[in-house]
Amino acid sequence: MTHLPILPILIPMMTGALLLFFKEKRHGRRAFIALLSLGGQLAVAVMLLLQANAQAAGSIAVYTLGNWPAPFGIVLVADRLAAIMLTLTATLGLATLTYALARRERAGSHFLPLMQFLLMGLNGAFLTGDLFNLFVFFEVLLAASYGLALHGSGLMRVKAGMHYIVVNLVASALFLIAAALLYGILGTLNMADMAQRLAQLSAADRRIFDLGALLLGIVFLVKAGAWPFNFWLPAAYSAAAAPVAGVFAILTKVGVYALLRFSVLWQEADAPAPFEGDWLFYCGLVSIALGSIGVLASQKLDRMACFLVITSSGTLLAAFGFPGTTLTSPALYYLVGSVLGSAAFFMLIEMAERERSTAADLLAISLDAFGIDEPHEAAPADERPGVVIPAAMAFLGLAFFSCTLILTGLPPFPGFVAKFALMKAAIAAPPAAPALQAWLFFAAQLFSGLAGLVGLSRLGIRVFWDSQRPVPHLQWLE
Repeated sequence: MTHLPILPILIPMMTGALLLFFKEKRHGRRAFIALLSLGGQLAVAVMLLLQANAQAAGSIAVYTLGNWPAPFGIVLVADRLAAIMLTLTATLGLATLTYALARRERAGSHFLPLMQFLLMGLNGAFLTGDLFNLFVFFEVLLAASYGLALHGSGLMRVKAGMHYIVVNLVASALFLIAAALLYGILGTLNMADMAQRLAQLSAADRRIFDLGALLLGIVFLVKAGAWPFNFWLPAAYSAAAAPVAGVFAILTKVGVYALLRFSVLWQEADAPAPFEGDWLFYCGLVSIALGSIGVLASQKLDRMACFLVITSSGTLLAAFGFPGTTLTSPALYYLVGSVLGSAAFFMLIEMAERERSTAADLLAISLDAFGIDEPHEAAPADERPGVVIPAAMAFLGLAFFSCTLILTGLPPFPGFVAKFALMKAAIAAPPAAPALQAWLFFAAQLFSGLAGLVGLSRLGIRVFWDSQRPVPHLQWLE
């Protein structure tokens, strides 16, 4: 076994520590080091993905740190699912970091080290095979995300960031309590050992285990942005800087990933709620419904993007909670596209609304509500009708159109392929799967797609068809 599985953790950790020694004014040197680190992480992730794909069916690569065997040592599990998430994380990190280098990186202190530590926590969470180390990597990525959420200035960012911090601190306390209960009952926190010892528990011990699993599930649902624990997400994500919100698009998928991991490990021993299939399925359906309603009700694009993230998390939870494994593969394909599409959308919104004031939005909403036509100045007699679209607006308009197709699941982009595969797999599920659940999932996908199309079209027309708005100034790097 090579040492590749430890590199996605070591590279960002050492890079983040190294960047702390450089002064902020050394912009070019710090940017080069950060980009080199992301390139290395992406290369390692792709190699791990190729290795995992080449392994024999059923075999999983396990890396033991210090050669200490489980359950005493720390293990990293580099299977195909972990490799996919590592590749997605590195790709997303490289894109958002490149965008941030144009201007956002210098809006506050230590942006580049915080980004590296966030990637370290994400990579560790996807690789670890130990519950306590999952908590450790959660805290690493959360500590970095606190600084990134507050990066820059503004009262709304500070208020939303403080709410985000408080919610996650409470969730972290619940995580520790759950880990203590599970360790007290099972005597191990190694995920594979936990699954083996679960079947040997007595009835009294099983009740305590179910309580610990319930607390653990609540923690993962908070991280996933699932109902009813997603009240913090719209404010926190919409107030964050555009590249920060872009990389935050994958944070909710860490919770979804953890729920999937433990539900698969514990399914043979009757997984407790909320890891049990029906619980996950209906929680996902409600999250889809609330996210879609939020999309329809949103009057700002950044808020709408946050509700689209909630909808995507609900889709994944419902798919993973669906009876059997027929929806797992299309759900993972959907996960990749939704994360990249949501991240691109957050950054696109910041560019499109760079020169647009909040007062103009409020005025447009008020005029629409009361049916009043907005007054326009008379055009000169010799001026031809129509508006010349500058190159910047043409680029942004096409990008917005592409993101709309991806996020709503319209052809010909991968969002359509993913949603079509999900709905087809749900309808063609084995007879053991209840028909009601299949049709509920099918209807939820249609409703979420229609809600996204209506909401994005309405706000897109307001933003891109406004001939009076100033053209945003963009940089080539963005």
